[in-house]
Amino acid sequence: MRVGTTEREDSMRALGEHFAQGRLPISEYEQRVGAAADAVTRGDLRVLFADLPAPHPPFLVPPTWAAPPPQPLPYYPPVNQAFGPPVPYEMMPSDKSKVVAGLLQIFLPFGVGRFYTGHYGIAIAQLLTCGGFGIWCLVDGVVLLVSGGHDGEGRRLRD
Repeated sequence: MRVGTTEREDSMRALGEHFAQGRLPISEYEQRVGAAADAVTRGDLRVLFADLPAPHPPFLVPPTWAAPPPQPLPYYPPVNQAFGPPVPYEMMPSDKSKVVAGLLQIFLPFGVGRFYTGHYGIAIAQLLTCGGFGIWCLVDGVVLLVSGGHDGEGRRLRD
């Protein structure tokens, strides 16, 4: 890579520091300063500092890469060892009972059991169709009693 006046002057300044510290005799200093003034590429200047310790011109010093900042450790909430990990809300049993829902559906047709469980769409459909003339509500009540079901939030009905 070609160098400009600034790089040449930086090189001469660094050679002057080496001369001032006694690392270069005057004849070698003059020779190296002359070579720095005539340099065309960075390679020409790098040769002048090959046997000298720091300081070097800033453009000859390889960049130092900073280490990335340490990553924080992931946070895991404490687990109660006596009872195990917390249960997600969807996995918790409902506060509504399948027996109550089934009996309401059988003995009070028109979707009362479905209103109880929170399934308002089905309840309104049963109300508008008179519970499928009572058959839909009867079958739905038996199904709720036998297999349970879920409430309007997706949680399993209690036994």
